[in-house]
Amino acid sequence: MIKPRDELGTAMTDSAQKVLLLGSGELGKEIAIEAQRLGVEVIAVDRYANAPAMQVAHRFYVGDMRNADFLFSVVEREKPDAIIPEIEAINLDALFELEKDGYFVVPNAKATWIAMHRERTRETLAKEAKVPTSRYAYATTLDELYEACEKIGYPCHTKAIMSSSGKGSYFVRGPEDVPKAWEEAKKKARGSADKIIVEEHIDFEVEITELAVRHYDENGEVVTTFPKPVGHYQIDGDYHSSWQPAEISEKAEREVYRIAKRITDVLGGLGLFGVEMFVKGDRVWANEVSPRPHDTGMVTLASHPTGFSEFGLHLRAVLGLPIPGEWVDGYRLFPILTPAATHVIKTNVSGHSPRFKGLAKAMSVPNSTVRLFGKPEAYPGRRLGVAIAWGRSVEEAKRKAEMVAHSIELRTRSSEWHGQDYEKRKHLL
Repeated sequence: MIKPRDELGTAMTDSAQKVLLLGSGELGKEIAIEAQRLGVEVIAVDRYANAPAMQVAHRFYVGDMRNADFLFSVVEREKPDAIIPEIEAINLDALFELEKDGYFVVPNAKATWIAMHRERTRETLAKEAKVPTSRYAYATTLDELYEACEKIGYPCHTKAIMSSSGKGSYFVRGPEDVPKAWEEAKKKARGSADKIIVEEHIDFEVEITELAVRHYDENGEVVTTFPKPVGHYQIDGDYHSSWQPAEISEKAEREVYRIAKRITDVLGGLGLFGVEMFVKGDRVWANEVSPRPHDTGMVTLASHPTGFSEFGLHLRAVLGLPIPGEWVDGYRLFPILTPAATHVIKTNVSGHSPRFKGLAKAMSVPNSTVRLFGKPEAYPGRRLGVAIAWGRSVEEAKRKAEMVAHSIELRTRSSEWHGQDYEKRKHLL
């Protein structure tokens, strides 16, 4: 782990600090932009060329990050001050080796190893951090899956042990759904499909992400700072809209901070963690944790001051720089500037060289903006951008963000224009 820092060098000189992004999607792109603003040298890595973060990095490499030799060759050539994993498809053994060789893996190799595997994550939450979770069981065969679902009770959720963004997951309403859940986990897992986790269905009121950040304070001590919880909802297991602050009770908010603190203390290291939880009334259950900025946290590009989005907070922590905060009732809090919301811009078509229209209408909405990620290829369900809005209330920001997102149409070289008309859907708001 790096030490507290009081100085920075200059990119592309012998005084430069370097960060190496393993994964170069839209979240990595925002980290790269924050690094550029501080004069930090950025090296981006991904499996395909011209990924979003590569477009704003000083250099980039294309290769399979599951290949240890490829990772070692890049790291040994660049000698980064920090290695920042941004995706799941990384050789974890290589991260442990690099950490042993003295490189700073963010937040640390063990936390990355835990978070990329649902069984390790759930056991860490329930048994090491000792925080509330839904009831759960595991299955390695179809017969065991039937038994596990009966034990947990219907309805329940099944998930591949290694998966994300809803892939390999299924909502099981009754025994008739079990074979489909088995097939879904086996076909769509990202990595191992040897085991499936079955989770109790929690009838929550809102799903939230707490963007807890472990960092050095002005005295060189490691502290945890808590921005306001981010509310969000999903479609098919993938984030669709988020807002900050989440509308939860004061008691639930304090419980969110308590749970996030226990989890991040167990994981350790420096950096921002996206801790997902369910909230119902004053009750809170931990669900998952991501040891890096979270897609739902893109709302902080509007709700937080410039330089202090989740990406700016993550970078400060990674570099050993302090983050201001205020102690309130035993927790160090980071305030928001304004209520804000996001709404994703997705595609239902396939092809290369995406083009977007409807921007004149979308960008005429006051107190809103659009982020287009620059992904060179589209396929159904892929997130290609996000609408961000802010206002006097969360509800106002949510309406604006959805209006902006649904004003935009897109096409590829091989498809017609495609979009979702806001006017046809505004009755849902």
